[in-house]
Amino acid sequence: MVDSTTRIKYRPATELVYVDNSDGKGPKDNYNAASMPIYQTATFKQTSATQMGEYDYSRSGNPTRSHVENHLAKIMSAKRAFAVNSGMTALDVITRLVKAGEEVIAGNDLYGGTNRLLSFLATHNNVKTHHIDTTDAEAIIPYLSEKTRLVLLETPTNPLIKIADIPRISEIVHERCPTALVVVDNTMMSPYLQRPLELGADIVYHSGTKYLSGHHDLMAGVVGVKDDSIGEKIYFAINATGVGLGPFDCWLLMRGIKTLAVRMDRQQANAIKIADFLQAHKFKVHYPGLKTHPQYELHAKMSSGPGAVLSFETGDVDLSEKIVELTRLWSISVSFGCVNSLISMPCRMSHASIPAAVRAARAMPEDLIRLCVGIEDVDDLLEDLYHALTASGALKLAN
Repeated sequence: MVDSTTRIKYRPATELVYVDNSDGKGPKDNYNAASMPIYQTATFKQTSATQMGEYDYSRSGNPTRSHVENHLAKIMSAKRAFAVNSGMTALDVITRLVKAGEEVIAGNDLYGGTNRLLSFLATHNNVKTHHIDTTDAEAIIPYLSEKTRLVLLETPTNPLIKIADIPRISEIVHERCPTALVVVDNTMMSPYLQRPLELGADIVYHSGTKYLSGHHDLMAGVVGVKDDSIGEKIYFAINATGVGLGPFDCWLLMRGIKTLAVRMDRQQANAIKIADFLQAHKFKVHYPGLKTHPQYELHAKMSSGPGAVLSFETGDVDLSEKIVELTRLWSISVSFGCVNSLISMPCRMSHASIPAAVRAARAMPEDLIRLCVGIEDVDDLLEDLYHALTASGALKLAN
């Protein structure tokens, strides 16, 4: 018999939906509303001039934000979670842990916005970043030193869908640089498919705009930590800079989280079929759900699914551009994670801020097409893609 005070841990899909504030960390709702009320207020009245209540000013805290943060901490296996106003804000807050003269180690296949922020830190804050191939865990060793503060990982990476060994890299970093922190951008997987804090990472962050929200009607970022002292430093930066997520956006984020499992299951199932289709037509496909992916087994050990983002190469930049523009159902757009399917050319769009010479040095194909698969009927998506590939002449070249 289970004690009534014992916190039962359910399967991930259930945890996403089930809201439990029995630990006392979440805000109290005297009316037990099924959906947390939106406390759309900047300030809170106090009963005393000297004794402040739990909330006083929404920059510092708001019940609606506390509600979603408590839920996020649960589904991310975090000691504490924070909701901020964008994914890049989440990373910016994390990088405030780095002092001038310290160093960051990051991958060589990164989101363009991440690369832009790291470049800014180098030129303005004297924070050097070493870019390495994170698919080789041992490659990090020569760059670790007493200056190392953060090791920043994306897995899968964006847009080449490379996989980093979170447990092994975390082990190496913690053994050789005890003060360094392993940070994982888990946006592409979401907490439903992968929980880096359970794999050895110290901090995890997400663009909540993507899968957590799921509808591209919200800008949000999420940070999760497994150490209270790091959590206090993150909170200080958020409170000091005023980047906490607003009440209404917190409510939207919470609503999106509850449908994450059903959306991701459908999107992932669609993505697997589309990856198989492209591979059958002999395109070079980057997707961890394919057994031909070089880190297929590693990804399967860390995650419960391959996700719904894939990329493929055509061998010709102009051809790729034709394919993208000939699609109808696939919206030409940056970002990913929403219910609608999106198509893009990363080197022309999301990663255009990375200089062409740097992209070339990092072996990022200019012809690369990224597909962010939605929840539409997969046959319609396949037919639309087939039409674009045929009309552009790409199938003749591939076959």
